[in-house]
Amino acid sequence: MASSPNQRVKLLHLQKILLEKTDENNPISVPEIIIELKKRAIHAERKAIYTDIEILRNNGLDIEVQKGRVPRYFIENRQFELPELKLLVDAVQSSRFITEKKSADLIAKLSSLTSQSQAVDLKRKIFVADRPKSFNEQSFYSVDAIHTAVNAEKKITFKYFDYNVEKKRVFRKKGALYEVTPITLCWDSDKYYLIAYNAEHDELRNYRVDRMSKVTISEADGNDYDRSKFNASEHIKGMFGMYGGEVIRTTLSFENSFVNVVLDYFGKEINITPKDNGIFEITADITVSPVFFGWIFQFCGKAKILSPNSLADSMREMIAENAALYNEVSGTKDT
Repeated sequence: MASSPNQRVKLLHLQKILLEKTDENNPISVPEIIIELKKRAIHAERKAIYTDIEILRNNGLDIEVQKGRVPRYFIENRQFELPELKLLVDAVQSSRFITEKKSADLIAKLSSLTSQSQAVDLKRKIFVADRPKSFNEQSFYSVDAIHTAVNAEKKITFKYFDYNVEKKRVFRKKGALYEVTPITLCWDSDKYYLIAYNAEHDELRNYRVDRMSKVTISEADGNDYDRSKFNASEHIKGMFGMYGGEVIRTTLSFENSFVNVVLDYFGKEINITPKDNGIFEITADITVSPVFFGWIFQFCGKAKILSPNSLADSMREMIAENAALYNEVSGTKDT
């Protein structure tokens, strides 16, 4: 008798049953496999199941047997171990760049890479302080388009926007398209940035990917910038919040208790010079920006700009301007 269409895919269904329903803590017996196949309108004999298991095992599926009066089978090693999947799920959940909807989609796909029983352990909810999710669903696909353009050495076009107080997009350049040569993508402070050559201004510029709309790969060749001379580490060194600006060499001092913070930011290659009174100094090239001044200010007087004087003067002016704002609020005046 000719086999039915369902019989011809029996091996595929057996593989799916083993992958979805079994792990080392949830093995399955041959009689149980026969019942599962029957739910799929597939008839199977006991001896045929043993043969099919061997075929799957010989073709790369890591099927182990739990011996006993009734042998039970399970998938042992998978492409991803459960701790690896948990780590990936945590990364997806904590990423500000990925929207809530896309996070749910990705986690569902990650959950399919393990058994249904272990997938329950992937339903994790981690709390990440001050990390609201992005609400630009296009960003996920913008990253893919940018990578494709970089590999093909093509330019890209896009619209660039900010949000107003009504939380609505306001496009820069009155909605006109930007056209740039993408060089690389950079991940900084839980945000994706595109580093690109802007021919109009003849310089490298950084663009927030979640503020880019309608990213399209251009027909124009992106050969107007010599990528061989680009060094990503040098480009972002000393930047705070990926702000571009004047790069200057500065000397900073910190209380010793902040050595971990400094090493986290500047890396272990930074030279630290211990000084008296429980402080240390570093010298580094930094990009002058409001974010840099804010970074220094967060140390509440326990970090100081020593040189150059022009940078210290700029910090003093910023502090004075901010203090004036609060004098106005309190109704007091400078004396």
